[in-house]
Amino acid sequence: MKESLKTALDGRTLTARLSGELDHHTASAIREGIDTELFKTRPEVLVLDFTEVDFMDSSGIGLIIGRSEVARATHTAIRITGMSERHLRLLRMSGISKLDNVTLG
Repeated sequence: MKESLKTALDGRTLTARLSGELDHHTASAIREGIDTELFKTRPEVLVLDFTEVDFMDSSGIGLIIGRSEVARATHTAIRITGMSERHLRLLRMSGISKLDNVTLG
């Protein structure tokens, strides 16, 4: 199975590049990987890059909401990039765009 999470720290920005399918089978490992890096590096910004995500179900929304809560603990802002228009609509409908530490786009 292809690695579904790659992280890179550039200055005070941690980028988490997700790929493949983001569903209940993969979300747990991705969540743990991101959280480990958040607490280890304590960046100012966490970029969640969805450019290479082929499929995402509600687990993706849960992953973002959960990372928002964890990011608050480390005083980290979240920027979501690489989302398809379809998934951006779903995120807006879910209320994620109203979270104070999350920016879409």
